[in-house]
Amino acid sequence: MILNISKNIYQQISNHLIDAYPNEGAGFLLGYTKNHNRTVRMILALVNEWETKEQTNRYKISAKAYMNAEDVAEQKGLDLIGVFHSHPDSPANPSEYDREFALPWWSYLIISINNNKVDHAKCWVLDDDRNQFIEEIFNIK
Repeated sequence: MILNISKNIYQQISNHLIDAYPNEGAGFLLGYTKNHNRTVRMILALVNEWETKEQTNRYKISAKAYMNAEDVAEQKGLDLIGVFHSHPDSPANPSEYDREFALPWWSYLIISINNNKVDHAKCWVLDDDRNQFIEEIFNIK
């Protein structure tokens, strides 16, 4: 699978995650899948719902936020295709916590934010057995 993101949407994601720094920021990726390509058409930026002291190393998305994202996607004729989140001052590799709460069919865009700037980004998909993440190609167009 390949995740395709426009420069404009990638900038929206980056801005949201920089604004959340030094805490983790997160949001949903909405778009569509066709021929092993996922295309992001819009994002839903979220507020990290963890207690403040935990927000530097994890994010929480409530069931209400998830249901809202499903509703928005349906209204827009899109699908919920993944999640983006930041790793403040850490590499863009998924943590064990990320794996525990991930779904196998979504793309997970992780962006490393260091000193209020985007350092690097990687995209991941959880294998069907939910044992490990596999790096996914992503393109910014």
